[in-house]
Amino acid sequence: MRELQISHKNKTKQFEEITKIGNDIELIQYSMNSILQEKNLDENLELLQEMNHLMQNSQKSLKNLETSFMFKNKEDTCNLFIDIHSGSGGTEAQDWVEMLMRMYIKWTESHNFKHEMVEITEGDVAGLKSVTLKVSGDYAYGWLRTETGVHRLVRKSPFDSGNRRHTSFASVFVYPQIEDDIIVDLNPADLRIDVYRASGAGGQHVNTTESAVRITHIPTKIVTQCQNDRSQHKNKENALKQLHAKLYLYEQEKKNKIKNKIESEKSDISWGSQIRSYVLDDSRIKDLRTKYETSNIQSVLDGNIDGFIEESLKQGY
Repeated sequence: MRELQISHKNKTKQFEEITKIGNDIELIQYSMNSILQEKNLDENLELLQEMNHLMQNSQKSLKNLETSFMFKNKEDTCNLFIDIHSGSGGTEAQDWVEMLMRMYIKWTESHNFKHEMVEITEGDVAGLKSVTLKVSGDYAYGWLRTETGVHRLVRKSPFDSGNRRHTSFASVFVYPQIEDDIIVDLNPADLRIDVYRASGAGGQHVNTTESAVRITHIPTKIVTQCQNDRSQHKNKENALKQLHAKLYLYEQEKKNKIKNKIESEKSDISWGSQIRSYVLDDSRIKDLRTKYETSNIQSVLDGNIDGFIEESLKQGY
């Protein structure tokens, strides 16, 4: 396999951007201090507010660039796929999958990344049994790779007439989209390809034709599926791309003796295997690996997970 490399040129460009933003911040601070010393502050209030906004944006950009220096793996530059599956908890867990999907979509939008729905399986009553998203952008996999793991939700259930507290689980699996010129040994004889009717939204045509495709790699039991297009051919092509990426990651982790990160070796989606707990009625979200936590529940569920991501990257997860 040809190794993906983060070029020295890109790193040099990032360093130049950091230097420029740092200089901009110093200039804005100097200008704001000058305005604050003037007597006619009311006349300059709008300008001061605008400069404060620029300061916040510059500081955020600087923080993002600094974090990007922690991307050391060759796959970090890649686009990615996110698989989210419901675990124990029934309807609660399926609703939790939909909440996590929304959280990651909000995060991608706030970082100007692109996302598209690859596969979705609706829940029996509410929520989703599973969903696969594709996320495209600079260092997309580097940013989100540490989100892989089991996410635990504790809340008073909106589906329980007694308003009792429920615990539910969902697994998140993040893997890179590998470029087509990286060679992965993929024998057609090892593939089982099934077609079926799509179960998600999409209109009458989607629901009455067998356009959805599921591919199983028999030796590893890795499964990919796609139903977002009306064309069976395109869905098969996309499912093969996902399989290509998963097999690449499988071989990389096999080589490095890293286990329990691929479909066939995942931990149970249940007690004892979670990486993060979201306890809504206690207003507490805590990452069990890094010990980072926050009480701003709604902000996190609206996609503000940078604190968790940055801390996990700093600690080498």
